[in-house]
Amino acid sequence: MTLLHERSFTVFDFETSGLDPKNDRVIEMAAIRVVNGEIASEFSTLVQYDGKLAPKITELTGITDDMTAYGMDEDTAFRILNRMIVGDQVLVAHNAQFDLSFLHHSLMRIAGRSFRNDFIDTLTISRERHVYPHTLKDMCDRYAIPLVGGHRALNDVIACWELFRTLDEEQPVHDYLNTLGYMRKYGPPKWSPPNAKLNAIDLKYAPREA
Repeated sequence: MTLLHERSFTVFDFETSGLDPKNDRVIEMAAIRVVNGEIASEFSTLVQYDGKLAPKITELTGITDDMTAYGMDEDTAFRILNRMIVGDQVLVAHNAQFDLSFLHHSLMRIAGRSFRNDFIDTLTISRERHVYPHTLKDMCDRYAIPLVGGHRALNDVIACWELFRTLDEEQPVHDYLNTLGYMRKYGPPKWSPPNAKLNAIDLKYAPREA
């Protein structure tokens, strides 16, 4: 039996003001709660940000300072998200190390506690099953999964859910529960969930054409 039919899931994604989970902030978040293999609820919002976004962030996401100025306040946004992950929900994300780090540091700063959920990283699965590249867009293209407007949180969440479901149906992903792959040449991540199993991996490159 696939993991999909054994557990309930919260698939989530953050767009952020930068790459540092301690000092940067979530500027957009989205999540869907999946029960019995069906989407039961969804949440998506821009998040207020008092700083000025780097041009590169706006270019990548399309999110501007004017948009974050009218977003939901951070405390409320994370309280709503926390309700979607409460219980034994398995958290699912593509490049979960990034999103889980922001979730941890944000919850610690706002609520003084972190999360305890099991998790699945679709990037780790993708790297072990397929040759480079492994971005969400590349993996969706491999499986003919629509991804319109990438790097906007809800679009990425829906695509990640479809990718996870496809990977699990292709070959059950039980063995990847709580597993984070990291690039051997860069070393292990600075922070990872206490229940994480860290696997050093090397990228599988596609053979060059003759």
